[in-house]
Amino acid sequence: MEIACLDLEGVLIPEIWIAFSEKTGIEALRATTRDIPDYDELMTMRLAELDKAGLGLTEIQEVISTLSPLPGAAEFLDWLRERFQVVILSDTFYEFAGPLMAQLGYPTLLCHKLTVDESGKVVDYNLRQANPKRQAICAFKSLYYRTIATGDSYNDTTMLTEADAGILFSAPQNVIEEFPQFPAVHSYEDLKKEFIKASNRDLSL
Repeated sequence: MEIACLDLEGVLIPEIWIAFSEKTGIEALRATTRDIPDYDELMTMRLAELDKAGLGLTEIQEVISTLSPLPGAAEFLDWLRERFQVVILSDTFYEFAGPLMAQLGYPTLLCHKLTVDESGKVVDYNLRQANPKRQAICAFKSLYYRTIATGDSYNDTTMLTEADAGILFSAPQNVIEEFPQFPAVHSYEDLKKEFIKASNRDLSL
């Protein structure tokens, strides 16, 4: 059996922090794991910016409620689920993901949780485990599943490396250049073709 393991933001949905940055005008919040490989450094900066601006979970969720999956994402996910077991491995938070998961038909999502105080201030973030995307791939392999993974950022590359096959989707040029071992595509049609190539089964478009 094969499991398709997908990153979420940048692959199926817009980057939440970029959307929030555009809404609030806080330029620093445009940074993502495409720009800063160290996730702790990135989240520490984000929490500091939220604190400085006096913004909390409610304001972030208000922006999220206006977002939709990327064009073609839901259809691609339906195509994938007909052919593979599918799991979303993300560094987002359950407190963020709900409205967008509803629009995608509630795929299985493994991600993180936030600590929010009674006033709605985000005071901390809680990783599911260290290096969670790679560890999930290791766990699936220990259950004798073959894994095919796709992502777009630095924080996806350990997952792609550990998987039986890894694919970069809509990745920035700096990530593509640093990880030339992975095929890099920019459309869902081309991503389908890469999944077909990577599968050890006879799949059709």
